[in-house]
Amino acid sequence: MTQPASPPRPAASKSQPADSASPLRTLTARVDVRTLSLLGVLAALILIGGITQPDSFLDTDNVQLILTQASVIGVVTVGMTFVIISGGIDLSVGAIVALASVWATTVATQEYGFAGILFTAVIVGMACGLVNGMLIAYGAMVPFIATLAMLAAGRGLALQITDGKTQMVTVDSVLKLGERDSYILGIPPLVLVFAAVTVVGWLLLNRTTFGRRSVAVGGNAEAARLAGIDVRRQRLYLYLLSGLCCGIAAFLLIILSGSGQNTNGNLYELDAIAAAIIGGTLLSGGRGTITGSVLGVLIFMTIQNIFALNNLQSDVQQIAKGAIIVAAVLVQRRTSSHT
Repeated sequence: MTQPASPPRPAASKSQPADSASPLRTLTARVDVRTLSLLGVLAALILIGGITQPDSFLDTDNVQLILTQASVIGVVTVGMTFVIISGGIDLSVGAIVALASVWATTVATQEYGFAGILFTAVIVGMACGLVNGMLIAYGAMVPFIATLAMLAAGRGLALQITDGKTQMVTVDSVLKLGERDSYILGIPPLVLVFAAVTVVGWLLLNRTTFGRRSVAVGGNAEAARLAGIDVRRQRLYLYLLSGLCCGIAAFLLIILSGSGQNTNGNLYELDAIAAAIIGGTLLSGGRGTITGSVLGVLIFMTIQNIFALNNLQSDVQQIAKGAIIVAAVLVQRRTSSHT
């Protein structure tokens, strides 16, 4: 009489370790090593600042100053990050900020008060972004050349509008935003705007089809086209977004300085590109994070503040910034070669 076949024994010894390890794998997968590294660098810089200048660096006023200065270039960097992720570049952001700031502070514009200044700054920024986008997307111009032309034209037009003079803001409602009385729970309004732009940028990149299309275009434009994405229209929208960020940054700079000058936004394009690269955005496109770019901005602003407090020359600061950029690119190349 044959014995009935015993039911197969569940592979508890094999499945249980896998099940117990899966939450760990999930947690590890979610941890962005690069973001943690950037946070570590920022923490190290804060430690260095606290050691070298314990009385002034950790002072509340100094922290507010760092965040306020980071807000203007930070907003520009959010727009730049989208452009670089798509495989493009925008060398005109500094010139657009300058043009928008001087156009928004003319006597004729200031007659319309707070709304007139804000509206003009945003519209001028978006108009410049629209021109860049049309030349690149539909004019088939190389982004480097198109935005370089906008850089030259924007700087020239800003100089023509101001005649080389500083345009002072006389609208009280704009000037008050830069005063301490307007701080909300000790946070300057400029920082709150920067935070809002960062959140919107993060959601746009990570939670919308717009963000997925931007990454797809930067990763492989031809594959994106075959997948049904209108690559030209997407690139137009991206440069329009960059121009919008420049317009917002110009308004923040007007609040910060209380004036409009043709020299505003000097080297912003380099700072924004550097911050994006430090944050992990590939220059070749297809990968990048808003969080990393923002941390890159904070790192550079903290370095700048530490150098200033320790009376170190600006040329040494530029050398240090250049070294950090080179190191970041080398790390990117090494990371890409292993993936």
